[in-house]
Amino acid sequence: MTLPLVFRPVAQAEFVAATAWYEDQRPGLGGDFVAEVQQVFETIANHPQQYPVADGDVREALVSRFPYCVYFRVKPDWIVVIAVFHTSRDPSLWQVRK
Repeated sequence: MTLPLVFRPVAQAEFVAATAWYEDQRPGLGGDFVAEVQQVFETIANHPQQYPVADGDVREALVSRFPYCVYFRVKPDWIVVIAVFHTSRDPSLWQVRK
C-alpha cells in the first residue's frame, strides 16, 4: 500500500534550498537532484520499512548521487518527512524535530 507523504515545513524548505544551490552550481544539476530525491520519496511511500532506523522511530533513506538523507517517520495512514538533510551536517539539528 502506498502511503502519502506529509512534509514538515522545514523539510520542504531544505529540499527547495538544496535544489536551488545545486542549480546555481550548474544548470540542470538542480533538476538531477530533484529527480533523485523524488525517486527516494516514491520508494519511501511504497516500502518505508526497507529503510533502517536512524533514531527512535525515525528512519533514514540515502539519496543516490548526492550527499543527502531523507529522515521520516511512518504513521498508520501517512509518512511524515522531517528532514531532507546534507550528510555532513550535525544530526542533532534534525533530531530535535522529532
